[in-house]
Amino acid sequence: MSLFNLSNRSKHTNFDFSFLHTDMHSHLIPGVDDGSPDLDTSLALIKRLKSCGYKKLITTPHIFKDYYPNKAETLQPGYMEVKHALKEANINIEFQAAAEYFLDTHVMDLLDNDVPLLTISENKVLTEFSMMNQPMHRDELLFKLRVKGYEPVIAHVERYTYYHQQFEQYRNLFDNGFALQLNILSLSGIYGKKVRKAAYRLLDEGLVKYLGTDLHHSRHASALEKILQDHKLMKKLEAYPWDNPKL
Repeated sequence: MSLFNLSNRSKHTNFDFSFLHTDMHSHLIPGVDDGSPDLDTSLALIKRLKSCGYKKLITTPHIFKDYYPNKAETLQPGYMEVKHALKEANINIEFQAAAEYFLDTHVMDLLDNDVPLLTISENKVLTEFSMMNQPMHRDELLFKLRVKGYEPVIAHVERYTYYHQQFEQYRNLFDNGFALQLNILSLSGIYGKKVRKAAYRLLDEGLVKYLGTDLHHSRHASALEKILQDHKLMKKLEAYPWDNPKL
């Protein structure tokens, strides 16, 4: 390989995610869900996200009554522990916390009792459905969130495999003004070929607004770093009108 080609290649390998500015989906509060188990892991993962170009992180621990019965009061201590540790370690990145709400009767109860939900920005609430079965009360819950003044952001929509053969469901959600979030790692095939295919189709049809890492552990961080070497994909992502920088 000539020196000219070597130099030309190096000019185009410095991709990062700074064009997004903000990651709005991760699991970095230690010990509260299936994400980071401890503070040291949280700090290590945050350092890697910073090295990938992110300027701001809005971490979103699960709130799912049957498995992760979190609420603002139980999440606050771990969040403050990470904030303090970041300052002590001189890791300069904006760190905020919200939640990822599993849409079920528990969320309905929270809304009925006017319990304030944790938002990723202003009135935007990150929500998720079952991965296994179509949500029975999807439209009712999404409508109720709106009635209560919230704007639902639907997490990792490409992973709901029951919609892969009902693609009009994605268009219906989009056409009704619901913001759809795509996992970056789905584009790498980490969740399987079918999910990857759905992710690219959602991207190509312009149906998604937010791009999230959904980072849980070091394997996700490694896969994220590998995506930075996929020049074709990175150029595609850079050209897309993401709403992440508005958060």
